[in-house]
Amino acid sequence: MDFIGALSPVNIQFLLQGFLITIEVALISIALSFVISILVGTARYAKVPVLGKLCAFLVETIRNLPLLLIIFFTYFALPQLGIKLDKFTAAVIALVIFESAMISEIVRGGLNSVEKGLIEAGRSSGLTQVQTLRHIVLPIALRRMVPPMVSQFISLLKDTSLAVVIALPELMNHVNIINGQNVNYVIPMFLFAALLYFVVNYVLSIASRKLESKHS
Repeated sequence: MDFIGALSPVNIQFLLQGFLITIEVALISIALSFVISILVGTARYAKVPVLGKLCAFLVETIRNLPLLLIIFFTYFALPQLGIKLDKFTAAVIALVIFESAMISEIVRGGLNSVEKGLIEAGRSSGLTQVQTLRHIVLPIALRRMVPPMVSQFISLLKDTSLAVVIALPELMNHVNIINGQNVNYVIPMFLFAALLYFVVNYVLSIASRKLESKHS
């Protein structure tokens, strides 16, 4: 093991450049999947005709597919259909598709957890079904969704490493490039990468606990 050579300023800068791509992919994927999952989860909860069943079919199908397969499909298969994507976009789309399906189940579960009495109280006060959903059900459900959603976002951040299979220049791709220079760099590189993932995920976990205690 050569920690001094592996963790040289040049190598650390190279790794941080890759980690920046990792964070960018994760943040964009989180934002898009959150919006889509809210819409999908709400459509299933409200049992919207046709749309609700279609969403259920898509969610159950995607949840039973490996993320790696979806990444391969977006980058290698879509060009066969005339849709050519760069590595960054392909990785984001694959993650959004997969995570939207996973998070939509959290959304649906959160909506279903809201007590029927609160819903009936809202309806009896003159609110429509949509108004009840918007002003009563969603606000309560969103607070309850925070812990499982943060856990899923942590998983998403770690899942970005799978984009190494399409040579996206993210953290693990840069780790592999440096490892190729010297076999003695392997352990230091993996330890440094693990540290970066741990720091970000630990911060997310702390934020989740604070939000949970604030709303409890």
